[in-house]
Amino acid sequence: MKENKTLAYKNLYPLVLILFILTGCVALHRDQVQFDHLSDCPKQSDTKLASLQNELGPMSDTQTLACAVDFMRNNKGTALLRSALGSRLCLNLAERETDQDKREKLAGEGVAFAEMALSKGGDDDGAVHYYLAANLGLAVREHLTLAMDNLNRLEGEMKKALALSPGIDDGGPMRLLGTLYIKAPAWPNGIGDRDKGLDLLEQAVKKYPGHPLNHLFYAQAILAVDDGDAPALAKSEFMLGEKLLARGNWGHSRPSWQKEFDNFRDDITEASGSPARPLAMQTRR
Repeated sequence: MKENKTLAYKNLYPLVLILFILTGCVALHRDQVQFDHLSDCPKQSDTKLASLQNELGPMSDTQTLACAVDFMRNNKGTALLRSALGSRLCLNLAERETDQDKREKLAGEGVAFAEMALSKGGDDDGAVHYYLAANLGLAVREHLTLAMDNLNRLEGEMKKALALSPGIDDGGPMRLLGTLYIKAPAWPNGIGDRDKGLDLLEQAVKKYPGHPLNHLFYAQAILAVDDGDAPALAKSEFMLGEKLLARGNWGHSRPSWQKEFDNFRDDITEASGSPARPLAMQTRR
């Protein structure tokens, strides 16, 4: 096994989007982001929002998502509170937010919506567990020490999501749980298991090859394990993922995902010995 100590160190605890979470909710933001222009929101109802919920996501404009969140904030009796909708809306808003404080507030509210769904009987919904973990990870990604104390909770939530809804978000539970096993410290200090992680991420790539982050996270895992032809394979997965990102219609998710690719580009270049140029630069040549 070829060991690259510099890369191993750099990849041990990176601030990867939505990976490490905190179970103790007291540390999360509980004050809400105040949305602008709510007076411009269309008249909403539980039935109308339920009929539109599958259309609300990365392709929706920020105002539309904010109006939906505001409706759910002010309608505590709605049956939608048993679903993952509120948590998913907050995650989509948080991922496109550039201000860290607002991003963590939105993610914290996403946690609260998911916890409410669980309290109302939504424990059998894999999406609730998935978006709970995703929001928690986004809320505390800058607070690694707190997150490290609660790795078992993240593993549990992701395992529930994987068992109930493995295909949600194009293999999201495999993607996040696999990366958790790669990044977390191994026993006895943590739950890390690189073999498990690599296997889950390989499954995500094979079963859901169209999602850019599956390839990015798999590339990160390959370099972390660093066995045999790791650099060449990692670079191949990285470039495939970036190509999918550039050519697909990912809506408002694109900027934050591109940032994840850009942050990993130097590692790929260093490991492979040749530059992994951004796709735009490759096209101009």
